[in-house]
Amino acid sequence: MLYRHKRTELREQKRLLGVTDDLKLSLNAISVLERRYLLKDETGRVIETPSQMFRRVSKAIAAVDIAYDKNAKISAVEEEFYRVMANLDFIPNSPTLMNAGTDIGQLSACFVLPVGDSIEEIFDALKYMALIHKSGGGTGFSFSRLRPRGDVVRSTMGVASGPVSFMKIFDAATEVIKQGGRRRGANMGILRVDHPDIIEFITAKEKEGVLTNFNISVGVTDEFMEAVENDQYYSLVNPRNGAVVRRLKARAVFDLIATAAWKTGDPGLIFLDEINRRNPTPHIGVIESTNPCGEVPLLPYESCNLGSINLSKMVHDGEIDWDKLRRTVRIAVHFLDNVIDANRYPIPQIERATKANRKIGLGVMGFAEMLIKLGIPYDSEEAISTAEKVMSFISEEARKKSAELGEERGSFPNFPGSIWEKAGYKAMRNATVTSIAPTGTISIIAGTSSGIEPLFAVAFVRNVMGTQLFEVNPVFEQIAKERGFYSVDLISKITRIGSVQGINEIPPEVRRIFVTALEIAPEWHVRMQSAFQKYTDNAVSKTVNLPHEATIDDVRRIFIMAWKLKCKGITIYRYGSKAEQVLVVGGVQTPSTTVTPPPYIQAPAEFAGECPTGVCPY
Repeated sequence: MLYRHKRTELREQKRLLGVTDDLKLSLNAISVLERRYLLKDETGRVIETPSQMFRRVSKAIAAVDIAYDKNAKISAVEEEFYRVMANLDFIPNSPTLMNAGTDIGQLSACFVLPVGDSIEEIFDALKYMALIHKSGGGTGFSFSRLRPRGDVVRSTMGVASGPVSFMKIFDAATEVIKQGGRRRGANMGILRVDHPDIIEFITAKEKEGVLTNFNISVGVTDEFMEAVENDQYYSLVNPRNGAVVRRLKARAVFDLIATAAWKTGDPGLIFLDEINRRNPTPHIGVIESTNPCGEVPLLPYESCNLGSINLSKMVHDGEIDWDKLRRTVRIAVHFLDNVIDANRYPIPQIERATKANRKIGLGVMGFAEMLIKLGIPYDSEEAISTAEKVMSFISEEARKKSAELGEERGSFPNFPGSIWEKAGYKAMRNATVTSIAPTGTISIIAGTSSGIEPLFAVAFVRNVMGTQLFEVNPVFEQIAKERGFYSVDLISKITRIGSVQGINEIPPEVRRIFVTALEIAPEWHVRMQSAFQKYTDNAVSKTVNLPHEATIDDVRRIFIMAWKLKCKGITIYRYGSKAEQVLVVGGVQTPSTTVTPPPYIQAPAEFAGECPTGVCPY
């Protein structure tokens, strides 16, 4: 499988791209950067190195400072931004890496577009979606304002097609646009649980190949969840006129949601009341939708800039380096606030809404590796406690920095009447400062675990540039070598199953900290998401990974637990529930699998463990 000459070839390519040891980029990171991030000429030839990319980005974002301070030391700020990226301590979202300092100039990852009930409004949203996808962004929609299928259309005396039919048009357009872009388009489609077409929506993705460019989530209310608990009926309401058209057993609808999620991974749930309880600008409007991966609830036409701190880099000699974390948070907030001004927006409505609230989303990646370096199992009370300590620290420091920027540069325009003003803040630059994204390809660039997810495998085979390469978690490899149990045969054995459990030559205390996603009970996944959500302004993107043998009852329990623990949304994925999935476990055959599984765990070059269905592009 592995040939030394091929590895030598890849290392030579790394050298030709100008990658030096000070960047410490993996071969796969180089491959991802070359395909999707580094600038190319008209012939498709790469014309910048990773170091030059970070320099291009830092220069474009640092230049904003001069607008607020004519005496700003731009070169010092540029160097600060460059260092934090080149050291892989902090990486901004993909559009910023791709487009900063270029003619495109669109730097945001996340957008929410309103979908009104007229044909003009629907196709305006479609056009705006196309412009956003073209420039590398992802879009979220609530289709809840559309009248239901079969409802009257007075202008034509015809009948309405309903939300799901229109979603298929959005999906088809995304499919066409993504074929020409560097970054596949992705959408979130949300429908309120009280919409008359909710049953059609819940089951929309049960047929393979339908709405493949959408994550879908049911927008549920506390009233609905309480009706589920009490086995009561609830009303379906026509959004056109507010009329109750039907009453359904809440528990029956909830069971249908759980069954569909068990079958396909969709739909997830969005907890609308929890989102709006923490809406920073309730006087401006109600939040109805999120971005494609669910970590940023946004008002119509808002966008958000994301960036993630590499927590694996915040551990020194088995302890969290709080001073380094503080410095990194402060630089990251400064960077992300500058992105809002450096940005080139797809349409004027998005620029107005974004600059009115100036939302940013500073998050984390490498949390699983941080725990391993601290010697803490992911599925433990100590891990939950560590999550709360780390995220509360990040939140506090990020808010302090945003408040300082608010005093220096002015608060976001909608600050009067916001939750910040009511909480006694004198100034706040950003309506939100924190958000936990799935990270995806940026965690590959950083060489760490994705978001707050556990490891998906300790060792596996990655398909890179037509070559299959063994990839071993670097922390495991280091520990194995230091403690004298490393061998090529051992790595080969782990790669067959991805797990170290049951391998006796590995000490039990090492096996305990290298637990993988499918080995962790679902309750720990939900508790971890809740721990981070407690100290996150926006939301937390996380997948609750379930083994193939998990039951529909397991899904029901997870959904109810997430609601009770005040998560803003919840997504599950049962291994093997789709015929096509990005992670394939060697030797595990499931009824959904269309081909014989390989002898090793396999993953594509751009999979980091964050989104088993492959819809999320981040």
